[in-house]
Amino acid sequence: MKRRLLKYLLLALAGSLVVYLFMPSSPRKEVQGPRDYEAIREEGVLRAATEYNAVSFYVDGDTVSGFHYHLIEAFARDHGLQVAITPVMSHEERLQGLADGRFDVIAYGILSTSELKDTLLLTRPIMLNRQVLVQRKATSDDDSLFVKSQIDLAGKTLHVVKGSPIISRIHNLASEIGDTIYIKEVEKYGSEQLIAMVAHGDIDYAVCSEAIAHAAADSLPQIDIHTAISFTQFYSWGVSKQSPVLLDSLDTWLEQFITTPTYKTLNKKYHATIPLTVPPLPSARP
Repeated sequence: MKRRLLKYLLLALAGSLVVYLFMPSSPRKEVQGPRDYEAIREEGVLRAATEYNAVSFYVDGDTVSGFHYHLIEAFARDHGLQVAITPVMSHEERLQGLADGRFDVIAYGILSTSELKDTLLLTRPIMLNRQVLVQRKATSDDDSLFVKSQIDLAGKTLHVVKGSPIISRIHNLASEIGDTIYIKEVEKYGSEQLIAMVAHGDIDYAVCSEAIAHAAADSLPQIDIHTAISFTQFYSWGVSKQSPVLLDSLDTWLEQFITTPTYKTLNKKYHATIPLTVPPLPSARP
């Protein structure tokens, strides 16, 4: 098991190291807190945080791909900017990096919660997704580990990325079924590493986005991802509350871009299980 855990850690570190081969070569200015669009335009570099996985951002040989990678690259290109993308596995670290100015935008699917609305600004919806339970397939009809419905989660321990917004949903789900659901927050690993740990028997249950679980299931046929933990909901990008002009720039661009054939192709490729119909941008924010 220690050997497997080391492998998962190395996979997470690889995502953080390989990105530097693709970052802009211009010198980086000293971070002095969150920036708005004018300061970003002056430097010419947009700093984005995302997660390294097969849906958001990944490197295959000398090619960089991923849903959020292609979107943030297209935004930067259309605005005459370079983009420095940093994969960060921890949800809390992405939020902290946004707050202290290391990142200008979290280019990763963020579920809107009341707690997050107090700390950052969310763009218009970018994608539909939901959170699912990742477990191993049943070995028999009376497999006691296999969860057939949400009610079977009573007394189970679910592993999630530390600080994930899904934690609130799991607490609500525990209230709905009238029993305890234990939560183990994992700091070192991202969703894909948790899925691999389930597949290889190191842990029994994890919760992650359906898009990431669906991508992993192709190479890990022993996992089951059919039990939903949350409803299908809209997910957005996030910026600092001190970056309202950047938010408006992203919203205006996204409003147009998600109507294009390019966006529809990307969404179909990375979120094939959840077709997207995005509502129009609200005229005013709460």
